Amino acid sequence: MNAAFPPLSNDRFLRALKRQPVDQTPVWIMRQAGRYLPEYRATRARAGSFMDLCQAPELACEVTLQPLARFPLDAAILFSDILTIPDAMGLGLSFAEGEGPRLARPLRSRADIDALGVPDIASSLRYVTDAVTLIRRELHGQVPLIGFSGSPWTLACYMIEGSGSDHFARAKSLLWDDPQSAHQLLDLLARTVTAYLAAQIAAGAQAVMIFDTWGGALSVAHYREFSLRYLSQIAQSLPRGEGDARVPLIVFSKGCAHSLEQQADCGADGVGLDWTIDLASARARVGDRVALQGNVDPVVLYSSEAAVRAEGRRAVQAFGPHPGHVFNLGHGIHPGVAPERLGALIDSVHAESRALFSAQKGAS
Repeated sequence: MNAAFPPLSNDRFLRALKRQPVDQTPVWIMRQAGRYLPEYRATRARAGSFMDLCQAPELACEVTLQPLARFPLDAAILFSDILTIPDAMGLGLSFAEGEGPRLARPLRSRADIDALGVPDIASSLRYVTDAVTLIRRELHGQVPLIGFSGSPWTLACYMIEGSGSDHFARAKSLLWDDPQSAHQLLDLLARTVTAYLAAQIAAGAQAVMIFDTWGGALSVAHYREFSLRYLSQIAQSLPRGEGDARVPLIVFSKGCAHSLEQQADCGADGVGLDWTIDLASARARVGDRVALQGNVDPVVLYSSEAAVRAEGRRAVQAFGPHPGHVFNLGHGIHPGVAPERLGALIDSVHAESRALFSAQKGAS
């Protein structure tokens, strides 16, 4: 551990990823720093634009810490965006209000792919690593800090299409029409993601996660060839330390429960789950090979508090009194959710798991 950072007072999240016993199931929420929080919206307005918010380490730190002031979460996650890598590669990232991300110079030919190189992380993405170090310092050991990146396939989708898409027709067509170019691009992105996550770890990230948001857009065969293959490459090449100091890696391929066993064998410590697979079924399929993270449907947070609490309890019971569960939603929290609903969900998971683990301990 870097001597400049204080020791952790809450390490449940890291212990769960290492499949070690915990007193209660750790909870963090994808997009926990986001538009559902009025304090986030105020900071975002003060920043002037989303990119200005991402690129100012002090503001990124501020919004990263906001949900921790409201909720008893067990981890913080760096506030950033998955498309920082394409931006650093010169593709020109911008965000139009209500329209999502846009890349000014999408990849349209083999020559465009040939022209790309691994960016200099230390200069082009220093605002990210500076934010990591600042957040880690400002956490004062309260909870661990998660760094992250988009997956090679998900980044490629945006880089080829130039924006989000219903079908990713250009990106998927490349896999059939020119698989050699596709593999060239994905290998470059895998090497870039590896360097990017390594830089975040060096800056202070205590766990890292790869978001394969669009893995589920692929057929099973294409997912394994063009997405999972590169998740494995990153997992096996990322320097993460040794022993107790080893930094855990989580991979999350949304919509890809069809390949859960293969994800468990890719070299990651944890596998994220969306809400389309039952936790008990997932655990039965992977056993003790990896920790599992997930997996409540985020839309439940629009329902009554009673329903929200029941869903939290159900998730805890589905996984059972076993080590290796990190509770999360099956995707990011929606902007329209009332913060109080998230508070009820976190409380129900913590309370139910404390009772479950206590009963198990008493019976043993």
